Amino acid sequence: MLHQQRTPDTGPWNLDDLEPTRARYRAERDKRLRPDGSGQYLGTTGDLSGYGEDPWTEPSVERTPVTDDVDAVVLGAGFGGLLAGAHLRKAGLGRIRLVDTAGGVGGTWYWNRYPGVACDIESYIYLPMLEEIGGMPSRKYAPGSEIRGHAERMAERFDLLRDALLHTEVTSLRWDEEISRWRVGTDRGDGFTARYAVLSSGPFNKPKLPGIPGIEDYAGHAFHSSRWDYAYTGGSEDVREYPGLAGKRVALVGTGATGVQIVPAIAPSCGELLVVQRTPSTVDRRDDCPTDPQWWAGLEPGWQRRRRDNFIALVTGAAAEQDLVADQWTDTAPARGRQRLMRGTPEDLEDPALAMEIADHQKMAEMRERVAQIVGDPATAAALQPWYRHLCKRPCFSDTYLQAFNRDNVGLVDTDGRGVERMTPDGVVVAGVEYPADVVIFGTGFELGVAAATRSGAEIRGRGGITLEQYWSDGLRTLHGAVSRGFPNLFHLGSTQNVVSVNFGHILEDRAEYLGAVVAEAERRGAAVEPSAAAEDAWVEVIRARALDMQAFQAECTPGYFNEEGTPRKRSESFGGGPLEFTELLRRWQNEGMDEAFSG
Repeated sequence: MLHQQRTPDTGPWNLDDLEPTRARYRAERDKRLRPDGSGQYLGTTGDLSGYGEDPWTEPSVERTPVTDDVDAVVLGAGFGGLLAGAHLRKAGLGRIRLVDTAGGVGGTWYWNRYPGVACDIESYIYLPMLEEIGGMPSRKYAPGSEIRGHAERMAERFDLLRDALLHTEVTSLRWDEEISRWRVGTDRGDGFTARYAVLSSGPFNKPKLPGIPGIEDYAGHAFHSSRWDYAYTGGSEDVREYPGLAGKRVALVGTGATGVQIVPAIAPSCGELLVVQRTPSTVDRRDDCPTDPQWWAGLEPGWQRRRRDNFIALVTGAAAEQDLVADQWTDTAPARGRQRLMRGTPEDLEDPALAMEIADHQKMAEMRERVAQIVGDPATAAALQPWYRHLCKRPCFSDTYLQAFNRDNVGLVDTDGRGVERMTPDGVVVAGVEYPADVVIFGTGFELGVAAATRSGAEIRGRGGITLEQYWSDGLRTLHGAVSRGFPNLFHLGSTQNVVSVNFGHILEDRAEYLGAVVAEAERRGAAVEPSAAAEDAWVEVIRARALDMQAFQAECTPGYFNEEGTPRKRSESFGGGPLEFTELLRRWQNEGMDEAFSG
């Protein structure tokens, strides 16, 4: 049932709303600012280690330590690691060893199996190598089990499990000058060597918990969303009823992208569902639908690249004859703002920043109005309305989340930006009021903001024993965000000094293609991959010159992982020209011979 009453804070946008809206944004931000920043979160160690255990495969068994030699070691078996393995295989390497703490492949899609989990980017452009590997996604936004299945097919296609070490963490990488190999140590006593090493340890694997006083004292059942306890809730990824929650009072802490998917999935099964909110997400239309087999059968070769490039162009505000994906990602506030500037009215061109801000406020007013139209209770609707710039947090999309708050058994516990005050043996306390709960589910995401040099968890030592952390102590130094001087044949596959995109699968695939091309050339030359100091200097200058200065924008944002909980970095380490320009730059470089990568 739609709620037609308009709340006082929504309505058509006009310029007179600018200053009051700015003031409201700042007031909401200030409520959420904390002196401990990202330190407010806890890792799953010590007494909380149970929150991080792997529930999806049998516990690791004792095995004999591995002491052999391989062509390449890849840290991480998510999509980045699988893509690296695939393109290393295409480059002619025989023994490729993926190492991951998980018991299987898929990265975040191995861990995230909670009810309702699905991609928020269209599956046809999100799934890496989909056109090459095949398999028709069942829906525009494929469920998590299908995405994990695609990862498993990638591993099978390129024979990446033969030499893999799962339930294993690399603890050390040390370059041995005498044998021109990386010596690899793990937490299971392995000590093997590899000619190439690839760092693809993504950020979405180690769960984080809010540092709530008394969290260890809670006596009910509790788990993290990325370690969903189907033994307690009943159901499964395929059986979408959860009888274990019947008659139970369930508290879900967290209303980001994970919470937006979980709430409508479990609400019908709960006795009562309390959604504990610090900051509301923006929730736009999703418009999910089954894949049309006839349309799928008619796709012509090269369709995935064309579709991806079209999506990236429109998301970044460029012109395109047709919107092939046609979802709400192409209607974000920045995309609207750039389209507004492209129309070139004199007022907008005179003050482009103001034009972008107006487009942002218009979009956010629509987001707040959507809440008011859907949620029946005015107080609940007001609490669910987001007050910040659109891309301060990752946008969410759902046709069922806001509607769930019209159910009699779903209640919102809004903390007014302050989070849960404390936990007791019986439940959570917000603003002095205790909310008893039989089970608490933490949908609070993963550990982020880890320094690039230490993200893999391994101590990395290059020539002369220098650590990567020491080498980057005055700032990142790479060629194309991929390789660094003094660390031969070591590749980075993350977001280090390259480019970012809302469709990160696209970026990972481009990075893996680059990796394969460089390694194939190294094999042809019989040379190590190591850039010169001049090549590094030149790339650092490109990054500095093309980086977008987002600090002022992020400092105004509500705290979250995008701005490191209100303390944004002073300097961006990303290429600011956009994914399409970055990809074209690398292709030209490859066509010109790639000499800079072999000048060590």
